[in-house]
Amino acid sequence: MPLPKMPNEPATMLLVKDYPKAEPGRSPVRSISAKTDPEVDDLISGQAVPTPKSRARRKAQDTLAAAQAQAPVAPVRSATPLADAIPAPTQKGSKPYVQEVAPVSAKLNEAEAEQPHPAKHKPVEAPLKSSTSRKADRSGLTKVFVLDTNVLMHDPSSLFRFEEHDVYLPMMTLEELDNHKKGMSEVARNARQVSRTLDALIANVDDDAIESGIPLSKLGNKDAKGRLLFQTRLTSAPLPEGLPEGKADNQILGVVRALEQQQAGRAIVLVSKDINMRIKARAIGLPAEDYFNDHVLEDSDLLYSGIVQLPDNFWDTHGKDVESWQENKNGNSATYYRVTGPLIPTLLPNQFVYMEPKDGQSPLYAQVKQIDGKTAVLQTLRDYSHNKNNVWGITARNREQNFALNLLMNPECDFVTLLGQAGTGKTLLALAAGLAQVLETKLYNEIIVTRVTVPVGEDIGFLPGTEEEKMSPWMGAFDDNLEVLMKSDGDAGDWGRAATQDLIRSRIKIKSLNFMRGRTFVNKFLIIDEAQNLTPKQMKTLVTRAGPGTKILCLGNIAQIDTPYLTEGSSGLTYVVDRFKGWNHGGHITLARGERSRLADHASDVL
Repeated sequence: MPLPKMPNEPATMLLVKDYPKAEPGRSPVRSISAKTDPEVDDLISGQAVPTPKSRARRKAQDTLAAAQAQAPVAPVRSATPLADAIPAPTQKGSKPYVQEVAPVSAKLNEAEAEQPHPAKHKPVEAPLKSSTSRKADRSGLTKVFVLDTNVLMHDPSSLFRFEEHDVYLPMMTLEELDNHKKGMSEVARNARQVSRTLDALIANVDDDAIESGIPLSKLGNKDAKGRLLFQTRLTSAPLPEGLPEGKADNQILGVVRALEQQQAGRAIVLVSKDINMRIKARAIGLPAEDYFNDHVLEDSDLLYSGIVQLPDNFWDTHGKDVESWQENKNGNSATYYRVTGPLIPTLLPNQFVYMEPKDGQSPLYAQVKQIDGKTAVLQTLRDYSHNKNNVWGITARNREQNFALNLLMNPECDFVTLLGQAGTGKTLLALAAGLAQVLETKLYNEIIVTRVTVPVGEDIGFLPGTEEEKMSPWMGAFDDNLEVLMKSDGDAGDWGRAATQDLIRSRIKIKSLNFMRGRTFVNKFLIIDEAQNLTPKQMKTLVTRAGPGTKILCLGNIAQIDTPYLTEGSSGLTYVVDRFKGWNHGGHITLARGERSRLADHASDVL
């Protein structure tokens, strides 16, 4: 299967007979690039010229449209000419990614106007392959991927992620790896790991074998069926005038151009995480792509939310042989339902389901506890929106916060992830649940708070003091929420509040990520704030620190990533949400509504 991956949801293609016709008395609006294609001009003007080329193309369009008619998706409107907007399928079984040509003067027909509008969300940024890569996929030929240094330093195992294709390393890539191997940063560790992997690959290999290519499956990576090629000759093709020859990026571009001239029959593709590098490559006519293998999801809107709304007829289709009983666990009484129906296989353990009928019937808020085929056990939730069930003086203000508190206060749930925009209450709920279970029920010994020290703006330099004093400026969000939690008891007086503050401060420890390796936390309530700035490797290092009786919380907003080379699809927070879904001792909630203030909510919408 070729890499990198393409989007798995195609757009709907408009049939040729359904294209809008130009209105009388008005000149059709065309894109500049469409003027060079007479067939596109004919389509826009509504006049069909039956040339052999157009008949073959329209026959292919009708075939593809009939195949996609069963699963229509909202069309992607673009001014791109039809001839340029239909790439062929990239792999066996995949559907083409087609864009629609729509003139400005076109109006929605009655059928389109009656269809419900989709939910508002951000546009999908689907990674697209270069034309060279798509042609190689159509012909079934293997490609040669020239790796930039930042790909190796971002993912040390990227050498083995290209399956049947070959990987080529320019000499300048090895030079830059050598320059970045010193230090204790994540980049330096990755550079040293890549160097060790390359050393193991070339061990006991003759010089002739290095020239022809080393099998990437030598170290046991069976999925890597290609070869590793090194630049053994210091030759490069001339680049356009004005590009400095001594710069490392330009030397790699020269190697890519030289490879195209030496191996004219193969597809040579540059892979780089550097956006400017890819722009320069495309500007001088070289195929370049991003490294997509580290993306958990192509679209963050498809990320697991942990919540499912049940249809209004749920009890009609799933309540035929329903069983119900009550149990008392952890001092709380809950009602359980065993239901059977066609919707059950789509659910996951610890997923929250709710039903709010509009006909006045009582709503249902439950959590999936067990799934066996088409049978599931649902547990009703504790209502934390009621003041009698408050957590350290905090009550849930919306449905999602109530779901989150049910996860946070459940001792059987060891790993919880909370996603949400600013002001949704992630930190406040986590701190309130931690204080209640540390100081009231004494389920955990202390609260440990940590976060990634990535500044939003320019760094202010070194900070004085101990580890906690150095971390205190980064923990301003927790200090703000602690002030809210400490003001909940208004009858204690100044001395009582001061004693409470000292007690709370003694049970909260602020730790740095730099000293987490090798530690084991026993009976701790660990909160990882701003987890969207963690890489998947850093997230694994933190989560594996958990000892017996430890609960780990990951809080973050994947729309606010400050770490270089991390995106919404490759963040460590997205990684653990996707990998832990369906685990019986883990849970996830995406908080949707902001509760900070009306000013903050309005700013989030309009700014």
